[in-house]
Amino acid sequence: MQLDARVPGGPTAEKWSRFKKDQRLINPANKSKYHVIVVGSGLAGGSAAASLAELGYKVSCFCFQDSPRRAHSIAAQGGINAAKNYRNDGDSVHRLFYDTVKGGDFRSREANVHRLAEVSVNIIDQCVAQGVPFAREYGGLLDTRSFGGAQLQRTFYCRGQTGQQLLLGAYQALSRQIGLGAVKMFPRCEMLDLVVVDGKARGIVTRHLETGKIESHTADAVVLATGGYGNVFFLSTNAIGCNVTATYRAYKRGATFANPCYTQIHPTCIPVTGDHQSKLTLMSESLRNDGRVWVPKDKADCGKHPSEIPEAARDYYLERKYPSYGNLAPRDIASRAAKEACDDGRGVGPGARGVYLDFATAIAKQGRAKIEEKYSNLFEMYERITAESGYERPMRIYPAVHYTMGGSWVNYELMSNVPGLFVVGEANFSDHGANRLGASALMQGLADGYFVLPYTLTHWLAGEKPGVTPTDHPEFKRTEAEATERIKKLLSIKGKKTATELHRELGNVMWEKVGMARTRYSLESAIVRIQELRAEFWANVNVPGSDADLNTALERANRVSDFMEFGELLARDALVREESCGGHFRVEHQTSDGEAQRDDSKFCHVAAWEYAGEGKTPIRNEEPLVFDAIKLVERSYK
Repeated sequence: MQLDARVPGGPTAEKWSRFKKDQRLINPANKSKYHVIVVGSGLAGGSAAASLAELGYKVSCFCFQDSPRRAHSIAAQGGINAAKNYRNDGDSVHRLFYDTVKGGDFRSREANVHRLAEVSVNIIDQCVAQGVPFAREYGGLLDTRSFGGAQLQRTFYCRGQTGQQLLLGAYQALSRQIGLGAVKMFPRCEMLDLVVVDGKARGIVTRHLETGKIESHTADAVVLATGGYGNVFFLSTNAIGCNVTATYRAYKRGATFANPCYTQIHPTCIPVTGDHQSKLTLMSESLRNDGRVWVPKDKADCGKHPSEIPEAARDYYLERKYPSYGNLAPRDIASRAAKEACDDGRGVGPGARGVYLDFATAIAKQGRAKIEEKYSNLFEMYERITAESGYERPMRIYPAVHYTMGGSWVNYELMSNVPGLFVVGEANFSDHGANRLGASALMQGLADGYFVLPYTLTHWLAGEKPGVTPTDHPEFKRTEAEATERIKKLLSIKGKKTATELHRELGNVMWEKVGMARTRYSLESAIVRIQELRAEFWANVNVPGSDADLNTALERANRVSDFMEFGELLARDALVREESCGGHFRVEHQTSDGEAQRDDSKFCHVAAWEYAGEGKTPIRNEEPLVFDAIKLVERSYK
């Protein structure tokens, strides 16, 4: 398969301007003749649906939640990056561009990242105009703070609930278009499959989660904005409903899946407390602005109350190992450093799987009132979960699965290799390489939805005749029948294990063997075990109830069935990539001081996996990564 990234020519800094200058247009009067399906209503999907409807397209938007306001984007806490340079501390579009490419360990497509940095400056103005209540300084100017992987303050924030406020802004724009009749909303409706007719994406098959009705929907183009696949690890910071189904079913219909091994481990999560947990809770990276990370120097001190351990007996390991960035080292580096300290026997808390995030110095310097002003809802959340006050003693944190940088392969125009199928936000692979810098997820979601897709989708549709394929077309009927049969099969097995039990077993394999540190042996054994679990799933899963009404067990089983296949794809990708980069850490490939060691001669490319058929090994395709504006160098934060 030939992967054509369709990156415009010319200097990197001029590519997006050149694309817009040469973009094909559609007469405003003709846009209503085109129908676009948007799957997902978070920041990427909600902003895309609203923007496309504002342009005049007919839009149908689907989400499995009861309201777009419950999309997982609401969970983002710390902030959103933008190269506005309000602090006058040296920021620029180029510096944000460079920090993002470097943060991704030089494994992202350069042209896409520069475009992201360019449009970031517009996102803040857009959101302020919507009424998003960004934090402000005393004089009324927008406030910013630092996030990992940057030596300046470019992150705009709404206390510790930035995602919620940005989502409400997008939801307002979406609601306006719903009220005008330009967007038809389909809540509680989950995508089961993609319909491809004559090689082009022409619609989707869905199941209504309250009635169980399976039906087809047709369009001139389909946009997937369905988030990431972190829940393949079972325990993650994602909402329980987050899944890989939409992008994985699209993969089985021909859309290649890129870099699935690039998963992000977030360093500041509340540690696991037992098998009763169904998810983990993230503590915003913004806390590392004022919190200092440490563990005892002496293993014998690990059981002591932190106040009993003097300064001289504490190891502020991030400040020691990475003096230039300190506690704001990027997520992958901070996570591995925490694991290293705990593996050394210096972890704290139950199970010795935790490190301290200490605010004593910041409180002494700024006062408790100032820390409360910045982070009060985060401290409140921590105390509710742990019954401990982060003001009075250090928080305990440990790395956990958070974001996924892999996703559907898309070209510069955000279209997959299946014409007419566009993928935006976390669901695609394009902007973050092997590691996402904090506060860049919200930036990408809104950039794709508000400022990129409206141009690129129009450019593609301008070459297509309007007119949807009828849902009685044989391909729609065949795809719908296959989706129905899959649901019936899940209900008919009547085994002895729930989908949740099997998902937990899969997650344990993924975390232990495909998690923070990977080896050839662990990956090969993981693939064997995943295949065994998948066979057990289809022989022994028990899904009670019926498909004719609300059945959360059936929803869960359907999603887990895809994780059972996708987990193997992720492990295969990690096995083939014989290098360490960003969040992908192969133990065999590290520097003498334990840092990730890339192999640019063999792996400076995107790995895009092509479905080869049931039971067959998928085909690995490569898109070479070319760096014109930035030199490939060893990533260092020391």
